[in-house]
Amino acid sequence: MSTPVQPTLEQIEVPAPSLRERMRMWLVWISLALLLVWSWSPAEMHKWTSLITDASNMAQFAKGFASPNFHDWDLYMEEMIITVNIAIWGTVLAIVFGIPFAILSSNNICPVWIVQPTRRLMDACRAINEVVFALLFVVAVGLGPFAGVMALFVHNAGVVAKLFSEAVEAIDERPVEGIRATGASKLQEIIYGVIPQVLPLWISHTLYRFETNVRSATVLGIVGAGGIGQILWENIRGFQYSETAAIMIIIIVSITVIDIISQRLRHWAV
Repeated sequence: MSTPVQPTLEQIEVPAPSLRERMRMWLVWISLALLLVWSWSPAEMHKWTSLITDASNMAQFAKGFASPNFHDWDLYMEEMIITVNIAIWGTVLAIVFGIPFAILSSNNICPVWIVQPTRRLMDACRAINEVVFALLFVVAVGLGPFAGVMALFVHNAGVVAKLFSEAVEAIDERPVEGIRATGASKLQEIIYGVIPQVLPLWISHTLYRFETNVRSATVLGIVGAGGIGQILWENIRGFQYSETAAIMIIIIVSITVIDIISQRLRHWAV
């Protein structure tokens, strides 16, 4: 008995997209082009030529960073460790409080009259920058790292709630329905049917947010929220470019190390 001949790639006919699909695609591209044209002038994109004509000015300014000065490296490292500690606590608090808000923001878990108010609250947390929250908490608790922790916590609670809720809404409903058929409560459905499915993605998002929070924590020191950002800002204001370059190198190396470690952990978790 002869073996049926499999069609080659050249013989397989790919159906052409319908007129409706082509029109939708063209509509998307035209809308994107119009959006770029509309935002060209407000974004001052016409100044792109200055990157070429004034390149010598940028090079002259960059020369000040060419010789980093590490004479206070021990102080810089101490403040960098404080910055990482701020990011750790800000991330942990955001995860602990963000998970319940993520569940309450999921359309497949909670009714709309709970989902919509929760989402709007989380939108407000995400919309306000960490620096603004840091200013508010500095007034309340004084200068120092705790204000930075609280600023990262509130802002990232909104971010975590959105990322985690999107993962929950993308789960397979069959395991949840099977648990529900046994007479389990709503809480048991979430613990045994939802969380096991989304836990690897939640861990990946958590590690990524921690990396982001380390970078954000370096900025919060500018407004008095502790960490290496405060020293960085003082050196920039004092035109001490060699010291500024040393601090920037320490920040870059620290974030690179954290990125490598978190990347390994993400692969292990997923």
